[in-house]
Amino acid sequence: MNKKQPLSNAEKQKRYRERKILQGRKEVRGYLTNEAQVCLEEIRIKTGWDDSTILSNAIRLTFAAQQCGQVKLLNSWLVKHKK
Repeated sequence: MNKKQPLSNAEKQKRYRERKILQGRKEVRGYLTNEAQVCLEEIRIKTGWDDSTILSNAIRLTFAAQQCGQVKLLNSWLVKHKK
């Protein structure tokens, strides 16, 4: 009998990342400010989205705002409302 040795957590994580890459996904990492963390939690509560969905939608919405020339307006709103 030749038993397979169980995978370590590091190996499992590597396989998971490789599967995501094969699906065409890209990992993005960063650190959130305190203000952004508050916004993140509010979005999570209101939408029920996970972190990946929130990040993907945030990037898509930022892109749409940029394409429509609204980034300056949205940034002004964030500053005015201390977000």
